[in-house]
Amino acid sequence: MNPLTPLEVLYDGASGNGMPLPDSLAGIYGTLAFPARPGSPYIISNFVSSIDGVAALDTKGSLTGDVISGSNAHDSCVMGILRAASDAVIVGAGTLAASPSHLWTPEYIYPPQASAFRKMRDALGKQEPMLNVIVTDRGTIDPSIPLIQSGSVQVLIVTTRTGVSRLSKMDLPAWVRVVAGDNAKLLTARQIIEAVVSVRPSVSMILVEGGPHLVGYFFAEQMLDELFLTLSPQIAGRVGNEERMGIVADQLFAPAHPLWGSIVSVRKAADHLFLRYAFASNVNVFT
Repeated sequence: MNPLTPLEVLYDGASGNGMPLPDSLAGIYGTLAFPARPGSPYIISNFVSSIDGVAALDTKGSLTGDVISGSNAHDSCVMGILRAASDAVIVGAGTLAASPSHLWTPEYIYPPQASAFRKMRDALGKQEPMLNVIVTDRGTIDPSIPLIQSGSVQVLIVTTRTGVSRLSKMDLPAWVRVVAGDNAKLLTARQIIEAVVSVRPSVSMILVEGGPHLVGYFFAEQMLDELFLTLSPQIAGRVGNEERMGIVADQLFAPAHPLWGSIVSVRKAADHLFLRYAFASNVNVFT
């Protein structure tokens, strides 16, 4: 695979602590900084969307993001950098079902920079294995998938009391933990983050990778600090009753309660745009 060209920086207003990107990653992305938040996790999300706002295809068994991005290598590398910066990656059961062979680690999404990702995590003091968090209200997962069986990552399943009942009948490996929220049938974003903090008290950054229903919870509860959004130069389209969601599903904000973001940075690789927005959040209540 040919080395990636540097992302063109059109605007960067980020401030805070700079990430220790190894030279090979800094040569692609440039500088990456996040505001400090001692004692409370900084929560970010990462999505790719088509020009017409499609972020999720109703296509089980394939990586929706790859289809929308066109398997763009810069998008995969940026995703790897964000995973490397994070202690935990959160995905919903729908995202897991759509990509059952996936592992939510930096080296899995972009293997050419695997050693650089390890150096970055070492420099950040992240010695523990990546924590992959599965969110499922009903406890409906396939226990035979690589994420559950490989042992290469630690897995946390966050579910309801109803979901615990179903999961308790599965023979899950020792590296898979199950934590239940307070409700019998529904989870909140706050409960999900509390579950992550309960098993990783030292967590400083959490990455939410979807899907649209899950990230909708985080926006609705103002539990998201930043959104990294890759804008792919394709029109995906919609027809009839086919479900093709944007980055948020089952939540209504505008016109009564619109959520406005502040632009943090804009980068470009050929015809793909890499956007970063900051949002007002309530995450600091964990301090």
